[in-house]
Amino acid sequence: MARSFISGITAALLALCLAAPALAQQAPPAQRPQIATTKVDGTENVYIFRNGAHQAMFVVTDAGVIATDPVAYGRPTGGQAYLDEIRKVTDKPIKYVIYSHHHFDHIAGGQAFKDAGAKFVAHQRAKARLAALKDPHTVLPDEVVSDKGRVIKLGGTTLELKYLGLNHSDSTLVMRLPKEKLLFIVDTLPVGQVPGRGMIDFHPIESEAFIKKVLALDWERLIPGHPGPGDRLGTKKDVQDQLEFLQDASAEMKTMAQAGKCWDTAEKEFKLPKYESWPGYANNLPFVARRYCGLWGRGT
Repeated sequence: MARSFISGITAALLALCLAAPALAQQAPPAQRPQIATTKVDGTENVYIFRNGAHQAMFVVTDAGVIATDPVAYGRPTGGQAYLDEIRKVTDKPIKYVIYSHHHFDHIAGGQAFKDAGAKFVAHQRAKARLAALKDPHTVLPDEVVSDKGRVIKLGGTTLELKYLGLNHSDSTLVMRLPKEKLLFIVDTLPVGQVPGRGMIDFHPIESEAFIKKVLALDWERLIPGHPGPGDRLGTKKDVQDQLEFLQDASAEMKTMAQAGKCWDTAEKEFKLPKYESWPGYANNLPFVARRYCGLWGRGT
């Protein structure tokens, strides 16, 4: 009887061992945390704050913190959560909050930073747009940047704010840390993936010129406003690839539009097989098709 009992246990353990690989495959993947802060490799003081699918950059200096986009749209405590994450890194004062552009999904929710004494900075057209819209969740900028740009120096850190023309918006600031050879650019340059809803108000022709100007700058890595595949930073090759994608999309839709196929027929037939392996291809290609149909089929 004892031998039978032991044999039964052995058989049960063997069954569990055999089933373990299958059970492991069926286990759900670990859930991605809503909030995360990571230090940028190779830097002493540059961090990426992520809230869901939105990212911001902040820089800690001896004289205080330069933060960017609150990324708290639809998240009532999102701005405070961002500030709390900064406080885990440093207790130095928040000197600046810089808006990448005027779209609420990136810049809403900064009141906690305002209450902490930060000065809000944005392109002059961003302030004009925000002043007209009067969104209760978005802090109006205190200072503006003209098309000529601006340089902020704080605690030994230099941050260049550049305006390089129309792109995803008419108020986008390219932020460059020359010492670290880092860029922070939101929406216009997704890393390693097909652009999506941001194509709605995209300026196609002007964006190609914008991207060429970005490529001409001295930098090595790009922090995007939305995480790329594997949360990696962008490279100049990623930017060049994005330019080629847009040029290919434009050329393909130009032919279809001039054949009188916009909107419905062109959108159904529009394909770019070269990019099928890119994340977002199936879901986002319709946004690309509609925007370029607007350009070549309607002149808008």
